Amino acid sequence: MSAVQAGRLGVGVVGAGRVGAVLGNALRAVGHAVVGASGISEASRERIGALLPGVPELEVPQVVERAELVLLTVPDDALPGLVEGLAATGAWQPGQIVVHTSGASGTGVLAPAARAGAITIALHPAMTFTGTSLDLARLPGCTVAVTAAAPVLPIGQALVVELGAEPVVVAEEQRPLYHAALAHAANHLAVLVAQAADALRAAGVDDADRVLGPLLSAALDGAVRSAAAGVAAPGGVASLTGPVVRGDAGTVRAHVRVLGELAGNRPDAADVVVAYRALARSATARALRGGRIDAGQAERLLDALEPTGPDPEEDR
Repeated sequence: MSAVQAGRLGVGVVGAGRVGAVLGNALRAVGHAVVGASGISEASRERIGALLPGVPELEVPQVVERAELVLLTVPDDALPGLVEGLAATGAWQPGQIVVHTSGASGTGVLAPAARAGAITIALHPAMTFTGTSLDLARLPGCTVAVTAAAPVLPIGQALVVELGAEPVVVAEEQRPLYHAALAHAANHLAVLVAQAADALRAAGVDDADRVLGPLLSAALDGAVRSAAAGVAAPGGVASLTGPVVRGDAGTVRAHVRVLGELAGNRPDAADVVVAYRALARSATARALRGGRIDAGQAERLLDALEPTGPDPEEDR
C-alpha cells in the first residue's frame, strides 16, 4: 500500500493496446516507472512509442520479470491462457501485483498467479478507449470497478485514486452482470444511434448527426439523472418523453408501419423496426410500472407494436 501511495512501483504493460498504453502513461504521470511494455501488432508498437516514449519494448516474460506491478491489458479470451502459461514457466513472483482490466472477469482468472504468491486485482475503467492521449483527459472522474480479496482491496482502490478516477467495488460473482450492463448501455447505444441515422437519411435528412447530437445529448443527460433517482422512481423512466409515455398508440402504430416499409425497401436497415419494437415494449412496461401510463394504455401500445407485415429480421 505504501509503495502505491509513494509512486515507486515498476510497472510492466503486457498488451499495449488501447487500454494498456493509456494506463501505463497515466501511472507514469503520477510517479510510477514503466519498466517495459509488450505489443504484438504494429499499432501496439506505435502506441508504445507515442504514449510510453523511452519505455523498452520487450517480450512478455521479460516485462513480467522486471515489473512489480504487471498490467495485463489483453483481449478477454487471451487472458486465461496467458496467465496460465506464465505460471507454467514460473514467471509470477511472490508479492508482485498483477492487475487485469477485463470487465467481465474478477480475480478468479488470475488464480495461477495468486498460487505463486502474487497479489491479484481486477480493475475495469467504465469508459471507452481510443488508445490516444485523448483518453488521458477522460480518466479523471470516470469510475473504475475494483475486485480483489478484502486484504488487498485498498491497493486497487489506491491505484484508481492515483489516476484521478473513482473506485467502485464490484463483487467477484457480480462482474459478468456489471459488464453486461455496461456493454448493453454503451455498445447498444452506438447501434441505436446508427439505426436512427439510417432512418433519418432515408427520410431525406442528410446531416443526421446535426439533428441527433443536441437531442441525444439532452436525452442522455436526462436518462442518467433519472437513473440516479431510480430508487424513488419505479421503472426508472422519469425522464422518458415521447408517444409511449403519452399513451399515443396511433403514433406508435404509424412508426411501426413506416419502419417496416423502410425494412422492405432497405434490407440493410431491417434491424431498425425490430429494435424499435423491442425497446418500445420495454419502455411501455417501465412506463406502466412507473405510473406514467395505465393498464389500458399499455395494452393499446403493445397491440400497436405488433408487426404490420413480414419481419425479415425475426423470420431468420
